[in-house]
Amino acid sequence: MDAMEADRVPPHPDVRTIPLQQVLEALVDPVRRSIVTRLCEASTDIRCGAFDLTVSNSTATHHFRILREAGLIRQYYVGTSRMNALRRDEINEAFPGLLDAIVAAGRTSPRPA
Repeated sequence: MDAMEADRVPPHPDVRTIPLQQVLEALVDPVRRSIVTRLCEASTDIRCGAFDLTVSNSTATHHFRILREAGLIRQYYVGTSRMNALRRDEINEAFPGLLDAIVAAGRTSPRPA
């Protein structure tokens, strides 16, 4: 990663320092749960614009920021695309079983409108 790309990468907290309360508050929103579920089920990282969200771009940006600040996703750039990666290993280490429970709940609940 060159210096310009490094300047564009947003800060990512250490998952071990994030309280469970913050993670749960990030996951309470159905749009954010759908993002996490999609990342859980994906075989690759996903660019922000590839999510089929029914919210404005500015609201989507807000949702991604909340997930990043809660330590659930890592964001980075590939060219002009902001990519999203689930921090699966780190989350599973800090909060065992949480992601599996979220994905399982998402399968039994209707998707956000």
